[in-house]
Amino acid sequence: MRVLRGPLPPAPSREGRGKDQDVPSRDRRRASNRSRFGLALGLVLALAWGAGAAADPARATRHMVAAADPRAVEAGLAILRAGGSALDAAIATQMVLNLVEPQSSGIGGGAFLLTYDATTRAVATYDGRETAPAAATSTLFLGPDGQPMDFVQAVVGGRSVGVPGLLRMLELAHGDHGTLPWRELFQPAIALAEAGFVVSPRLGKSIAKTERMNATPVTAAAFLDAQGKALAPGTTIRNPALAATLRTIADGGAARFYEGDIAEAIAVAVQGFAANPGALTVADMAVYEAKRREAVCGPYRVWIVCGMGPPSSGGVAVLQILAGLEPFDMAALTPDSPEADHLIAEASRLAFADRNRYLADSDFVPVPVAGLLDPGYLAGRVALIDPTRSMGKVEPGSPPTQGGWHWADGQDSERPGTTHISVIDGAGNAVSLTSSIEGPFGSRLMVRGFLLNNEMTDFSFTPEEEGQIVANRVQGGKRPRSSMAPTIVLDRDRRLVMVVGSPGGSRIIGYVAKTLVAALDWNLDPQAAIDLPHIVNRNGNTEIEDGRVVQTLREALKGLGHTVAVKKMESGLHVIRVTATGLEGGADPRREGVAEGD
Repeated sequence: MRVLRGPLPPAPSREGRGKDQDVPSRDRRRASNRSRFGLALGLVLALAWGAGAAADPARATRHMVAAADPRAVEAGLAILRAGGSALDAAIATQMVLNLVEPQSSGIGGGAFLLTYDATTRAVATYDGRETAPAAATSTLFLGPDGQPMDFVQAVVGGRSVGVPGLLRMLELAHGDHGTLPWRELFQPAIALAEAGFVVSPRLGKSIAKTERMNATPVTAAAFLDAQGKALAPGTTIRNPALAATLRTIADGGAARFYEGDIAEAIAVAVQGFAANPGALTVADMAVYEAKRREAVCGPYRVWIVCGMGPPSSGGVAVLQILAGLEPFDMAALTPDSPEADHLIAEASRLAFADRNRYLADSDFVPVPVAGLLDPGYLAGRVALIDPTRSMGKVEPGSPPTQGGWHWADGQDSERPGTTHISVIDGAGNAVSLTSSIEGPFGSRLMVRGFLLNNEMTDFSFTPEEEGQIVANRVQGGKRPRSSMAPTIVLDRDRRLVMVVGSPGGSRIIGYVAKTLVAALDWNLDPQAAIDLPHIVNRNGNTEIEDGRVVQTLREALKGLGHTVAVKKMESGLHVIRVTATGLEGGADPRREGVAEGD
């Protein structure tokens, strides 16, 4: 990656994004965007970003993209305008995010993907989660004394790198749902990587606060200046190495990544980090397989909510939270009232108790998904919720399809280095894509212009607890448990209602669940739903977002028996909802994204 010095361009005006915006001014802004971001020319410009999400949602009548960076959103829109499908647009958006938001996702990582087919009204899910190298064992993250390694010590280097799954998954889904040629979807990212892009405030801040950015000379050269300091926001940089890698994949397909010189370079980087080498080999790369899996769907009032099943815990946990809220008249409660947040926290507490015990890679352990979502089982769990008092930490339940297996709760080390993309195309097809390299900047190893993940640290560091096996322990070829929760909501006739998802580590589940309640029960538009302060309970402290209403809410929840912790919560929700007049979209003001459409 090459650094080009230059000033930060002025941020585009946010005028017209408020309630007084008229239709002509919105049309002028879209026309300006189209002229600025052509498929071949516009994306080579280094663009700035808005100062935060608007009070009103974005609106469109044809199609829409919502993602974490305006440059990536415009790549997706360019593809839609060229006749591409929602899946095509998601691929183009993801490739640009790899370039401009490298701390969060990319081809060195993995993803989960939901698609909605407007013709068949079917939801399909695709698993591009990383896999452990074949030689990995359950003691991977234990030190010589048998104790778990320090997290940063485990992360930096080859030990934490799993076999990347993103490209195999996108290619598989493109074969099912793509319309434009695979090659065309990489051109916006290639053009921007070659011409240069501006370091955003968030990227600059992330570089500055992330440990060990000088782990290798390649990584240091990409993200630090000559004095070893983080690249400042406004610096223009190029990444010709990534452009060359993407061109190779665009021309030759995902096989060019998983076999040949790119796979060899990945294996050399992983095994060659002397202080913390990993076991990943070219053979591990060659045998990686993305998978089609059954969607995990369940009812919530008059809607059907669909998510990702194992190895993600996101879909099951979100459905369990919603099931916990269904007996209560959430619509009658004020958003962010103590009463509403108490119920959300208690339902989440129950879901996380089960998640921490049972959810893992179902190809390796028997995960009782049907039992965890069984109406009778859920009714018994929900009966534990007291509207007037917190139950405190709870034990996991015993779902009916448990099958006699007994697991121990595992350690949870997920970090919020993830991104989310929501897309709806002109035919009504939709994509919900959450992708990740795990922690910010992954393993800190950089190969051919892209970062390698540290997803192996999503496994439990301890393989056993009190003599019982942890379901999410490390095993060769296994996929680590995730909390990613790309979600699609349908009505009872299976017509599309909403596309939603977020980054945020294990807090993703809480972010998505509350956003669904805000949109479905409180009928808030996507932007208003995203803007609400977060509340998350992972079967421990009730965490509330530092910001508005903190003191009042904290005292009220304490009065209901909660142990409250105030936290900064860096979600990245991106939501699109179908309305009677078209599409409404929202982007998380906690990041730099936008929702845009025509």
